[in-house]
Amino acid sequence: MQIQEKPPFDTPFEWIGGEDKVHALVERFYDLMDLEPAYAHLRAVHGSSLDNARQRLFWFLCGWLGGPQHYTDRFGHPMLRARHLPQSIGGHTIGIKERDEWLACMDQAMGETGVPEALRERLRGSFFQTADWMRNRNG
Repeated sequence: MQIQEKPPFDTPFEWIGGEDKVHALVERFYDLMDLEPAYAHLRAVHGSSLDNARQRLFWFLCGWLGGPQHYTDRFGHPMLRARHLPQSIGGHTIGIKERDEWLACMDQAMGETGVPEALRERLRGSFFQTADWMRNRNG
C-alpha cells in the first residue's frame, strides 16, 4: 500500500500561489489559445473576444482551487455543463477534440507559468475529469 504524501498547502489555491498565479495561468492559457495553431479549433469556438472568458475562468478557478468564491458570489452555482451546452448563450459543442485541446492548452499554460510539478500532476487528473464530463457529443 502506497501512502500519499500530504500536499505542502491546505488548498491547491494556496499551493499554486494565490490570485496572482491563478491570474497568470489564465492569461497564459488564453494567450496560447490565441497564438498556437494546435489550439485553433478551441480558439474558434470562443468567438471574437476572449475578455469575458478570461475573467470568468479566473473567477471560477480561484474558487475551484479552494480560494475566494468570486464566480459563485457573482453568478451562483457554476452549472458548468449547462452553461456550455450548444443551446446556451456562449455555449458550444464539446467533443473529444475540444476536450483534448483544452487540456493540452491548460497543461502547457501550467508548465509555462511554473505550476509545481506535483500540483500540475494532480490538476491534470482533475481537469481531465471535469473536461470529460463537459463533453456534450460523442467523438
